[in-house]
Amino acid sequence: MGKQGSGGKDRDRGISRRTLIIGGAASAVGVGLLARGDIARMWWQLPGVGKARTAGEVDFKGAEWVAAASANWRRADRPADYPIDLVVIHVTQGSYSSALRVFKDPWHGASAHYVVRKDGHIAQMIRELDVAFHAGNKDYNQRSIGIEHEGFVDRPQDFTAAMYAASAKLTAGICRRYGIPVDREHIIGHAEVPGTDHTDPGPHWDWDRYMRLVRAAHRRAGSAKA
Repeated sequence: MGKQGSGGKDRDRGISRRTLIIGGAASAVGVGLLARGDIARMWWQLPGVGKARTAGEVDFKGAEWVAAASANWRRADRPADYPIDLVVIHVTQGSYSSALRVFKDPWHGASAHYVVRKDGHIAQMIRELDVAFHAGNKDYNQRSIGIEHEGFVDRPQDFTAAMYAASAKLTAGICRRYGIPVDREHIIGHAEVPGTDHTDPGPHWDWDRYMRLVRAAHRRAGSAKA
């Protein structure tokens, strides 16, 4: 966790695509010159177009909805505009309650989609279709779901069995929803994001254990739907 980019802000800011569209960027370059992919990503941001939202709705059954400040994420319509192919694992470097508090603070400049408590309780703070400022890398933010875990990177006792199990089930569900391969190329730590200065989840996060749990949860979910 922590504030991202220069000045403590995530490198995912600047003029919004809505501003560019409404301000006439498309007409400046000519619609005929826009790639089909660009048009597909931008159409829904035109006035009157957008995916319906339900207040308090969660993407993971059993999660508690706790809304992050709107300044800490960017509205989107993923995966229609940006494919989701990564899950990024974070550690809060603090308590569960402190993570919720800072993500609700509009001056913090960062947030994650989910926060997992030591006892396995999960809060969802941003819808999966929206872009959270969690990775410190704009491209990775747009492609990923960010999951924070209560604790400190230098305290292995913070990573409880309940936390691993709940997080693994959450990650397995995300992988199933978006067709993400269950491997370490697509489920990564914050430290593995290009350009980051973060070290989480740190040396005490048991990746072998975690990936076994994710794969098992992924298989169970597939069997339940068969």
